[in-house]
Amino acid sequence: MSVIAQIFVVVAGLFHVAVFAMESLLFSRPSTYKRFLVKDEAEAAAARPWAFNQGFYNLFLAIGALGGLIWGGDKGHAIALFACACMAGAGLVLVASDRRMVRAAATQAVPPILALVLAAVL
Repeated sequence: MSVIAQIFVVVAGLFHVAVFAMESLLFSRPSTYKRFLVKDEAEAAAARPWAFNQGFYNLFLAIGALGGLIWGGDKGHAIALFACACMAGAGLVLVASDRRMVRAAATQAVPPILALVLAAVL
């Protein structure tokens, strides 16, 4: 895998680690839950179990992407690219489910899409 593709895998992985922190560790903060279109503390309390679970989902994707690069070789890169494909797909589902999330979806999906494209062509 080219260095530039690996850079985008790292960016995608680190983004998903940050989202893990927001969803699983910091979701009780109004500044955090409002990023997810949650209006108030009552909604945040109802969404907290979902957010906690979703955060770990994002952490596992990040582990796949970053761990695959660390493992290296064809097998490691395959794992990293599979994680990127899942990240890209999740970003597309996000924007399809709520058009207000287009910016978040682009932030989530563009780096792994670039990693996939660059890994395929370089």
